[in-house]
Amino acid sequence: MTEQKEKKLEDIKKEAEQYKCLVQKSCYFIAEFLSGPMCGKCFPCSLGSYEARIRLKNIIKGRGTEADLLAIKRIATEMLDSSMCKKGKDTAVYMSESIELSPYIEHISGVCRDKECLSLIKYIIIPEQCIICGDCQDVCKDNAIIGEKKKSYLSSYLPFEIVQKRCTKCGECIKVCPYGAIEIVDIKAKVDAEVEKKQVKVEV
Repeated sequence: MTEQKEKKLEDIKKEAEQYKCLVQKSCYFIAEFLSGPMCGKCFPCSLGSYEARIRLKNIIKGRGTEADLLAIKRIATEMLDSSMCKKGKDTAVYMSESIELSPYIEHISGVCRDKECLSLIKYIIIPEQCIICGDCQDVCKDNAIIGEKKKSYLSSYLPFEIVQKRCTKCGECIKVCPYGAIEIVDIKAKVDAEVEKKQVKVEV
């Protein structure tokens, strides 16, 4: 029975590889550990894993702080010392090893290098590359893309733009764009660039 559960823990690690983002991998691993291999016999393991999942979700949603990172480190240490089974200790090692890597710090600063955390990214249309074909608008199920398709009898067009409040970041528009005119950018990086541009204008 124990061998089967340990094997399931290894399966969870493999399943977590469906994500590129390290934080997403960790969150998936902890969530699946809670619903599967965890026996719940020791409190540091069961309560610690539950709190770690909450902290990881905060980080993914762009609400994470350094306090969340410190809490996950503490949880991993306590689980490693106090868990009564190998499954709990292995999970603690998984957490402690990943939390030290740079993607966690980047997420706290508002950047997901793999562009998988939806709260930290947005889709934009690059006007210089857009040929105004309207394929992205046709495929958007959220009606998040506004603008006018190119027509022979029009001399000017309303450029295509993505309404961020409507966009669910499903990625369908990127798939159909023939010229790569749709780009995924970090929300924070975009905001910082706009602030910097405004500061330059004021100085001039």
